[in-house]
Amino acid sequence: MSSSKASPSPSEVRRLLASRKIEHVVVLGANGTMGYGSAALFTQAVPKVTFLARTKAKAEEGLAAAIKQVRSPTVATHSAVGDYENDLEAAVEQADLVFEALTEDFAIKKQMFDRVEKARRDDAIVGTVTSGLSINELADGRSDSFRRHFLGLHFFNPPNVIVGTELIAGRDTDPELVDFVEAFARVRLGREMVRTADTPAFAGNRVGFKVLNEAAQLAETLGPALVDRIIGPYTGRALTPLATIDLVGWDIHRAIVDNVFEKTKDEAHATLRLPDSMATLMDRGVLGDKTGGGFFKRDGKKRLVLDIGSGDYRPLEEVLLPDMSYVDAIADLYAQGRYEEGMQAFLAAEGDEAALARKVVAGYVSYAFHRVGEVAEDIGAIDRIMGMGFNWAPPSVLVDVMGPKAAVSMIGEAGLPVPDALASAAKSGEPKRFFQHPHINIGRFFVAG
Repeated sequence: MSSSKASPSPSEVRRLLASRKIEHVVVLGANGTMGYGSAALFTQAVPKVTFLARTKAKAEEGLAAAIKQVRSPTVATHSAVGDYENDLEAAVEQADLVFEALTEDFAIKKQMFDRVEKARRDDAIVGTVTSGLSINELADGRSDSFRRHFLGLHFFNPPNVIVGTELIAGRDTDPELVDFVEAFARVRLGREMVRTADTPAFAGNRVGFKVLNEAAQLAETLGPALVDRIIGPYTGRALTPLATIDLVGWDIHRAIVDNVFEKTKDEAHATLRLPDSMATLMDRGVLGDKTGGGFFKRDGKKRLVLDIGSGDYRPLEEVLLPDMSYVDAIADLYAQGRYEEGMQAFLAAEGDEAALARKVVAGYVSYAFHRVGEVAEDIGAIDRIMGMGFNWAPPSVLVDVMGPKAAVSMIGEAGLPVPDALASAAKSGEPKRFFQHPHINIGRFFVAG
């Protein structure tokens, strides 16, 4: 389990940052969205970043995309490009940090690490941006030096906008190195750092994709349009769940939930089984936004929605939805900063749709609190990655705004297990607040309908 030790003092941070230098970062998979986004971020903090891809042309595409994404001249002036066949070994030999951002495929990553291990300096850090593969398994069989310097550094996309970052140490990672990387990422890269355990999908994706996949399961019977209305921004998220899956990519979604479904057996296991309809449509080439459409797609200015049964699309405006006027009423209260009143209106709303929305939110809160001690040492770590990684209202924020007694009641009415911490708070009134962060304004999570 990762440590949840207190934040280091300013003098300790200075000591850590002076303990080693990162002046050259090599990014593998620099043509992918996470690759070039991460590379662009590094150019703001180090003198040189080398973009590597299968071909030099692909690396140049990644560099161009990075420049466009962050609109900063330092990306071009601090960067070099190359390909794996001709340039990898020479670049890695000079690197202080090798940052792997290849596709979420265990075999592909292991094969690349074979080459990295042979070329790297003994003191070079190797980081992987995997969204959930085991750090220990990726390091298995490697040299002592590699294992001591290997860790997960999970950025969320796009990293220049989303600051939440998970730091995952392996069992053999040097603790001093972990402290250094956290200090470097927090100070030099502006990250909100969260240490998590090396469990499937870590903390953010473990909790977040449980909710996303539950929404995908509901869409099989209710249809995507209704599901994204029911579990919309008013429930505490910046982007609706099915639109999020489209943005992430159905293939990435599948890799994450399949990994968790295979390697865990928790109380919400069934909600992590990929819907058969998604698997069928993926066989036909449907992968979300990257293929032009998923649950939703664009036809000019018109937004279309998927008919899951037929695989066809129709205009979203033609889909008849039930009356859910309570959503607009809640959004109006949020817009006035009346978050507690808005949440009480949510808890009191009548109808099957409101009840289903509460069940999904109850599942999110219950699941997150039950993961304490498994994916992270405290609920604060899960809160911060959900808030600053997913841009969702952290589970503790929802509990604080609705009150522990109301949260326990909501979870119980949904037929879900009540976390001990919430049951205790509902009974004793302590703690007064679960969410403790001096710099995060909870109003950012209650802004839309």
